Amino acid sequence: MMDYKLLEALSAVLHHQGFERAARHLGLTQSAVSQRIKLLEARLGQPVLVRGNTPEATDLGRRLLNHVQQVQLLEEELTLSLPQLAGTERHLRVAINADSISTWWPQAMGEFMRDHPMTLDLVIEDQDVGLQRMRHGEVAACLCASAQPVQGTRVVPLGRMRYRALAQPDFLHRYLPQGPSPEDLARTPAIIFDHNDQLQHRCLAEFGITGPFPHHICASTEGFIQLVMAGIGWGMMPELQVADLLDSGELIDLVPGYHLDVPLYWHYWRLGGESLDALAHHLEKAANQVLVPF
Repeated sequence: MMDYKLLEALSAVLHHQGFERAARHLGLTQSAVSQRIKLLEARLGQPVLVRGNTPEATDLGRRLLNHVQQVQLLEEELTLSLPQLAGTERHLRVAINADSISTWWPQAMGEFMRDHPMTLDLVIEDQDVGLQRMRHGEVAACLCASAQPVQGTRVVPLGRMRYRALAQPDFLHRYLPQGPSPEDLARTPAIIFDHNDQLQHRCLAEFGITGPFPHHICASTEGFIQLVMAGIGWGMMPELQVADLLDSGELIDLVPGYHLDVPLYWHYWRLGGESLDALAHHLEKAANQVLVPF
């Protein structure tokens, strides 16, 4: 029989990225949290954490984290039918890409939470890597570009987010006065969100440019737009986010007529309870109103 106080300590250390913050969250001393982890490892005969500045789960630790998250979701589901448990906090940890959190997802989630109150812990990850969080058992759901499910999960196709390669007009006049030839595009500075962001690379690859190209890195959605607006570089941006800037002519296409569609899929634990099923259905309906259909 698992001791869930020990698993709760493991979950807290990983989610809060350290023993001190985990202790504050649990209302314990740091020493008490450390002792619980040591006891868990002693009972299992294997380490569950790789100690370091930021603790990481071992393979066994990830399996346990996956398990405890599903148990927590089922317990939260139980509060809906047991009034004596009222007041128990329902919590959902989600990996989501920055462009969805900056456009359609908050409104959709806000509508759902009016009837399904809960607290959220959002992990911002690129749509190409968010599924790793599910695979490691770190989140109960994720929004990503992969249709391949993790064992024990369900997948709902939501639609495609359309990206345009955009720049400020004066920027294009400076760097591409004769139009977007491959040679000139390869020398034109871009803005990249972070090292996982491959949208600009994919765009250039479609024009035969596969080598390095000059770029700035800005891991801020608002900052990304502002850098492009300031004429510092061009970038791939979702139409949903910059429709007004396109209509006003403040941003224009780097390559007229070009766009890139990124598929989005909602992954969630199969044993997460009725609320996760309801959320998946709600997000599917909301996405159909704003995303490009498959």
